[in-house]
Amino acid sequence: MNADIISIQDYQRPAMTQQAAIVETVRNLIEQVTYQGDAAIDQFSRDIDGFSPERIILTNFEDYDLSDELKAAIKSSHQRIKKFCRFQAQGLKTASYQDDCGEFTTLYQPIERIGAYIPGGRFPLISTALMTLTPAKVAGCPVRIACSPSDHPAIMAAASLAGATDFIKIGGAQAIAALSFGWQDMTPVNMIVGPGNAYVNQAKAQIQHRTKIDTLAGPSELLIYANQVKRIDWLVADALAQAEHDPNAVSVVVSESMSLLNNIKADLQGRDKANALFQQGNIVLLHSDSQTDSIDFINDYAPEHLQVCLSDINPGLFTNYGSLFLGENSAVAFGDYCSGPNHTLPTAGAAKYSGGLGVHQFLKVLTQQSINNQGRMTLAKIAAEMARAEGLIEHQNSAELRQ
Repeated sequence: MNADIISIQDYQRPAMTQQAAIVETVRNLIEQVTYQGDAAIDQFSRDIDGFSPERIILTNFEDYDLSDELKAAIKSSHQRIKKFCRFQAQGLKTASYQDDCGEFTTLYQPIERIGAYIPGGRFPLISTALMTLTPAKVAGCPVRIACSPSDHPAIMAAASLAGATDFIKIGGAQAIAALSFGWQDMTPVNMIVGPGNAYVNQAKAQIQHRTKIDTLAGPSELLIYANQVKRIDWLVADALAQAEHDPNAVSVVVSESMSLLNNIKADLQGRDKANALFQQGNIVLLHSDSQTDSIDFINDYAPEHLQVCLSDINPGLFTNYGSLFLGENSAVAFGDYCSGPNHTLPTAGAAKYSGGLGVHQFLKVLTQQSINNQGRMTLAKIAAEMARAEGLIEHQNSAELRQ
């Protein structure tokens, strides 16, 4: 076997390690913000990004100086994302049932204040503004604060269209601190969403005991499962697209076909940029002996993006992934920008226990109960007996008084 094509049994995902220096730097920042408030936030912004935080009043989407083509693309993407969010919301309805004991209710209530972090470092991520703010608006969150180190007009236009109620030009860990602790007259938010660099990720990790977060994001991941395809160049392009997100991004191709893997390898080696990513391990080719081994590996790997190009396979065999793309037509880039489902997805194996950002994450699930007279007596007997067994005397007394 060619050394550049690895047996599936020999491959392990690179460990997601956090440098101790980053952890300590962010810990110091959070500590100073805790005690010094706005002064610390402003100073960190000046020291790290070279500017003071600024609240920017958003105007109507059409007022921003963008090309007609870009405006049309942003609007089309927003419409598709909003359509999918509304579809998601259909099943998230307050509902009640009654039995002999009373009425019992599950309620979905929007989180009051959310903050969306929109990266603007290596790339101004227009799509992230749409993906983070649109589901929050569809969920009914009243306050939706966008934070970004970039005041690129396309980011602000997208934030305006997607429903931001406020926009603060601020970046990095200090932006996460500002959202969590508050800044100037801005009340702290209840939830922070959106990807970012290692400092942003670490800041989210350190404030999640006080502010809900969506996920701790690792490097972007794509796993392609294919044995025979019409367009190898499409798969190579998909692998390259995900690998360009950041220096640690990984695109993995799994196949039982050594012929396909060799052809992909030849294509990669024929392009300077692609070959460099291949040699650096940003693109990985894995050979599997059987479909069973492939599926087991994929479900254990739990990729952020899973692209399956086998027409005769049951999608239900795949259980762990952030988002599943079926067939060669389903480019992951479509999901990154405009197909509809969210592109904020679990990485580093977190798809084993979580899914992508959606309307449901911006809702609190509450319950209500109203006990009738018959229920009072029925439940009192049950509760009193269980409280007695647990040794909780006052619980027992509270129940027995109602018999």
